[in-house]
Amino acid sequence: MIARWRWALGQMTKRLWFRASLFSLVGIATALVAIVFKDFVPADLPTKIGADSVDKILAIIASSMLAVTTFSLSTMVSAYSAASSGVTPRATSLVMEDSTTQNALATFIGSFLFSLVGIIALSTGAYGAQGRVVLFAVTIVMIILIVYTLLRWIDHLSKLGRVGETIDRVEAAALESLKNRAQWPYMGAAPYPVDESLPSRAHTVNSDQTGYVQHIDVAALGILADKHGLRIFVEVLPGAFLHLGAPIAQLVKDDPEQAANFEDLTTAIRQAMTVGLRRTFEQDPRFGFSVLAEIASRALSPATNDSGTVIDVIGRAVRCLTAWHVHAATEHDQRDIDPRCQRVHVHGLLLADLFDDFFTLVARDGAGLLEVDIRMLKALISLNHISQATFGPQCRLHAQWLLKRANVALTLDEEKQRLRAVARPLLD
Repeated sequence: MIARWRWALGQMTKRLWFRASLFSLVGIATALVAIVFKDFVPADLPTKIGADSVDKILAIIASSMLAVTTFSLSTMVSAYSAASSGVTPRATSLVMEDSTTQNALATFIGSFLFSLVGIIALSTGAYGAQGRVVLFAVTIVMIILIVYTLLRWIDHLSKLGRVGETIDRVEAAALESLKNRAQWPYMGAAPYPVDESLPSRAHTVNSDQTGYVQHIDVAALGILADKHGLRIFVEVLPGAFLHLGAPIAQLVKDDPEQAANFEDLTTAIRQAMTVGLRRTFEQDPRFGFSVLAEIASRALSPATNDSGTVIDVIGRAVRCLTAWHVHAATEHDQRDIDPRCQRVHVHGLLLADLFDDFFTLVARDGAGLLEVDIRMLKALISLNHISQATFGPQCRLHAQWLLKRANVALTLDEEKQRLRAVARPLLD
């Protein structure tokens, strides 16, 4: 459960411009620090260590870092294009948030500005002889940092934008979101009473935007509920698509006779929900499964025809579901409702939705390939073996659907019989 300001701050720190700006400021400050500490350097030291050569070194750094930054940016754009065309456009955001890439580019830009500011300050005589010593020492440290970053960057370029690396990022994002939801099944709030009908006096809050719910600040909703003496029933989850006028929450006052300014409450509740143009991974576990399914579906297209990637993605989906089940069982005694959010009610994550997001799409597109059908059935059998109580009904349902699709898509009777034999332990 993350407050809106922390979520917004986290989103900002993942942007390339943030780290580049931060490193640029550090580079400028580092170049100017020699002016501050020049008085602490002995007067005869500059001639002993050859600090007069620092301007030539800075000139080399400035010219080389500009070229390296330009090359790195073009490589990064190519990697984004490869991830978008070879995997799925929905995974591009994860590639863009890669910390190694951002640190490398930020270091190169910061080094360029460091050398540029150093050259300008040297030309004005701001350093003096003692200041050159400090600048020379800082430059040596900067060269070591540049070499280290370049070595890491060269190694990272071999993986950037590759299919396997991008799938790893999608799986990691899905796992993180699932683990968080396993710990907080209702995002820190109380479960939504699906078996109860809300009072007729409930006030409906409608959306004033069109887009995807990216984040819900449950803690802010809890503060509102306590302050105004009401219960808030949230009708949407992160990942839901809202249209103008769609219901997003129901408000029920504890005292029906007490007057309420629902107009102010409506504005506050809308502000607690962030609506954007696209889905995000943090609070939306279903999005991770949808992206994995898109990767498998693209690999099954005639232009790609890569059943190996499909089989790999199926195994990752099984790993994600297994991790969700394990964490849900482990955190069972620790999933208390946040004391601030006892008056807020949120829907839980449905296992049927996760299965539909992944297995339905992959089974539809891969029904005509025997190796994909077999791997799908084995995945369902594995999940059923892990926990019949949790996965059993959905595994059997999707196995039946898979057999029906394969019965239409496969041409050989021998393949159909083999598939039914594989499915027998699950359906008998």
